[in-house]
Amino acid sequence: MRRLALSAAALLCCSGAVAALPTAATAATAAPHAAATFTDDFDGPAGAGPDGSKWNTETGDNVNNHEREYYTPGNANAKLDGQGHLVIEARKENPGNYQCWYGRCEYTSARLNTSGKFSAQYGHVETRMKIPRGQGMWPAFWMLGDDIGSVGWPNSGEIDIMENVGFEPGSVHGTIHGPGYSGSDGIGAGYTLPGGQAFADAFHTFAVDWSPNSVTWSVDGHAYETRTPADLGGKSWAFNKPFFLILNLAVGGYWPGDPDGSTPFPSQLVVDYVHVTTSNTTPPPAGTHTITGVGGTCMDVAAASNANGTPVQLYACNGSNAQAWTVGSDGTLQALGKCLDATGNGTADGTQLQLWDCTGGPNQKFTPNAAHDITNPQANKCVDATGQSSANGTRLQLWTCTGTANQKWTVN
Repeated sequence: MRRLALSAAALLCCSGAVAALPTAATAATAAPHAAATFTDDFDGPAGAGPDGSKWNTETGDNVNNHEREYYTPGNANAKLDGQGHLVIEARKENPGNYQCWYGRCEYTSARLNTSGKFSAQYGHVETRMKIPRGQGMWPAFWMLGDDIGSVGWPNSGEIDIMENVGFEPGSVHGTIHGPGYSGSDGIGAGYTLPGGQAFADAFHTFAVDWSPNSVTWSVDGHAYETRTPADLGGKSWAFNKPFFLILNLAVGGYWPGDPDGSTPFPSQLVVDYVHVTTSNTTPPPAGTHTITGVGGTCMDVAAASNANGTPVQLYACNGSNAQAWTVGSDGTLQALGKCLDATGNGTADGTQLQLWDCTGGPNQKFTPNAAHDITNPQANKCVDATGQSSANGTRLQLWTCTGTANQKWTVN
């Protein structure tokens, strides 16, 4: 958690918002729990600006983070390349004689948001992009609560889907901010590419799967972090409401530090697409449910036994009590009076799932989300049918979330 380890870690741009934001979204905004889709593939002629029906272009500087850039209007620093990409370009220039908190601005860049044009509550939020390299570069894809105009930041909540600081070319960060856990106290984690790769070398996908009381981050389909209210130490969870999107490329600031002689200019954040798929799903109602998985089979307690250590498996759905699961308000999944349990408090791939006396431990917390995953927040892993099998008796386990069919579950 490199961001939290930095004594001077800054707020992201939110607290120094450089353009007035609407206090409420327009009629195009997705209502809570309503299905909605946002798609921008950035198709259009080279040189055209971002689609004004989808994006606002913010202008100004940001004193709160001590960033060095001035965000320009129109298509000055954000334009289509004619090949299906949006290019946000940071330049070491100031042809408009813009003034920043430190005097005449040294750099220009761009920042876009969807406030008043699109927001959503829950679902899958994804972008594919190629980030710039270089000391002082700070690209980000993130979200703010729609109510920021009335409640302010950090009460609005902030979900940072992807941030990179140039001195960490192979790492990105996913973080939440809210009341009592904002700025350098934000709660998050990092993801590092294997083998010394740099994110600037290729396009990568960055996403969150967001559902009631749960946010899971992924890079190129590899889930690396899940956050729930249990991570907040009793502080308020600020993420069960509509949020809007933000794309920006900052230059300098407390966290990344300023550019130096090694930093290439112009630097480009190249965005292939932004896709948001929301869900009609709401938290499962009180009562018992069947949970179906791959092949239409059911999550089942072997031999309908409630003895501690009884395997949890897949089995043909039969309506028995061994397949009747209660989704507890405490994050548990219960059957036959006992809890779904990760054996031995394990968090490794292959940790088998069993039935056990309910203890309140983190190995008994499971979160169904809008993407039809069931995650164990402690392990940051998904409930998985071993070997991608749907055969009767297939043992269930924890495994790194891959998005494959053997990790998809429907709470009926």
